[in-house]
Amino acid sequence: MSAYEDVFRSSTDDPEAFWLKAAESIDWHVAPTRALDASNPPFYRWFPDGELNVCHNALDRHVDAGRGEQAALVYDSPVTDTRRTYTYAQLRDEVAAFAGVLVAQGVGHGDRVVVYMPMVPEALVAMLACARIGAVHSVVFGGFAPKELAVRIDDAAPKVIVSASCGIEGKRVIEYKPLLDTAIELATHKPSASIILQRPQAEAAMGSNDVDWVEAAAAATPADCVPVKATDPLYILYTSGTTGKPKGVVRDGGGYAVALNWSMPSVYDVGPGETIFTASDVGWVVGHSYIVYAPLLTGATTVLYEGKPVGTPDAGQFWRVVQEHGVKSLFTAPTAFRAIKKEDPQGEYAAKYDLSSLRYLFLAGERLDPETYRWASELLDIPVIDHWWQTETGWPIVANPAGIELLPVKPGSPTVPLPGWDVQVLDTNGKPVEAGTDGAIVVKLPMPPGALPTLWNDDERFVSSYMSAFDGYYLTGDGGRIDSDGYVYVMGRTDDVINVAGHRLSTGGMEEVLASHPDVAECAVIGVADQMKGQIPRGFVVLKAGVDRSEDELRAELVQLVRDQIGAVASLKDVAVVAALPKTRSGKILRKTMRGIADGADEPVPGTIENAAVLDDLRPVLRRS
Repeated sequence: MSAYEDVFRSSTDDPEAFWLKAAESIDWHVAPTRALDASNPPFYRWFPDGELNVCHNALDRHVDAGRGEQAALVYDSPVTDTRRTYTYAQLRDEVAAFAGVLVAQGVGHGDRVVVYMPMVPEALVAMLACARIGAVHSVVFGGFAPKELAVRIDDAAPKVIVSASCGIEGKRVIEYKPLLDTAIELATHKPSASIILQRPQAEAAMGSNDVDWVEAAAAATPADCVPVKATDPLYILYTSGTTGKPKGVVRDGGGYAVALNWSMPSVYDVGPGETIFTASDVGWVVGHSYIVYAPLLTGATTVLYEGKPVGTPDAGQFWRVVQEHGVKSLFTAPTAFRAIKKEDPQGEYAAKYDLSSLRYLFLAGERLDPETYRWASELLDIPVIDHWWQTETGWPIVANPAGIELLPVKPGSPTVPLPGWDVQVLDTNGKPVEAGTDGAIVVKLPMPPGALPTLWNDDERFVSSYMSAFDGYYLTGDGGRIDSDGYVYVMGRTDDVINVAGHRLSTGGMEEVLASHPDVAECAVIGVADQMKGQIPRGFVVLKAGVDRSEDELRAELVQLVRDQIGAVASLKDVAVVAALPKTRSGKILRKTMRGIADGADEPVPGTIENAAVLDDLRPVLRRS
């Protein structure tokens, strides 16, 4: 039996013993006596009688163990030409002071705090300060427009919002404060205060409910860690849904801490004192898990990078970071490597730096195409590890467990299910399929610690979205297969959430924006394959009768409308004006058929198109590169 098989089997044969053993690596205020409460499926709860503080585990315990002078956080910002290192003792003190700021604003156990920040150390400080006092943070990606932020404010109902005067995208300074003010105006719920970090690139005008971060922190009384139940929420992270408001994924503190602490040495082969560089954003689950919590829980050094993989100032920035900070594991999205490859196909920048510390490249967030895998493998001559997980799961479902046993790589597969994840493929009747047969990828319940226990204030939607398709299984929403060696192949989403450069975005939300334009009668947005970003959205609009205007002018308006209401992250730049859209008899637009034709399928499935003439007219537009 291989090392991986041995560990995996122990997690499935006796999960209670497996996860209680893993929990011994965490400091508990009240140690759990049992791992799983399965009394109310599908609402499973991990370590139900345990109490802890996640911030204590991420910071204080390392200082108490005599490692306070070790580097905890390295802030590397080529866009501001800034490098700054925080030791564990320094970061603990910064977090304790800001936790005192939150307490002074009336924030306490169970209160929500929305964090709308750029990639600066203060974003981590705010998250950890919430954890320190038992508050619940909800980080919103800084690229979202006011309308999207307002929806999240109304759902989370935060007591305060933490933000900054601006963010920096390449050479552009984006003022956050006007966006935040507009979002608060749009929102029904009104926070009592906004705490603003002033950045020199663009200082914000302050209002009567605004609090200056630096001034407040200087006057604050540092706050101690507050023990909370392991099942209490640590954070809410919103993920796009197919329709309606975004889903607020809840993360419990105890299960999350145990799972992430286990995953760092087991999956990423990173231990105390070693450095991981996760090139993502704290607004996404990857940033929550592997920029902030997992590295600090483990006692490692985490790199917070503000900038792009290319153009800040060149395509060699990732390699510079690896050399300067002694990075052992680099984790990013395949899109980043496609961008680097486009600018530096021969890898000339990589040759300029000493990359001897780099042992692994981990890629996730979208499917890793074989060409990007080949290029990165040949360039770096280290294991390039694809792995698969979701906002809902909090940590990897399928991976090559480098810290347990590095398994042979099969390009196109993120390798095998990790311990705790019983991954299966089912047909439409809920029956397991044969090896190599495509179907719906599901996880048998209960899922391991760290996975979402429910959605924020919406147990009913939690069940209908994830638990109702197949009794006893979590529906991942992805389709694929498992081969005879147990390797999982994830082939793509089964709903209308598309993956743009690792960012999950709802095409339904984009359609709602396009449909709001006064000249648009109906519309559709589909995700199509893109060499650089994995997927990009393409829009198709049918105009109202009598509209007679320049198509170029209209396209520009529609693209700007989506940018204003969803944000530049949507990447919708292609909108075609068409005479009609193909539909079923019931009037449903045939988006799946449109996607298939756009991606090169020869013909739609016979009998699915009533209006063949419409499709004939649309086919050349769909197949336009």
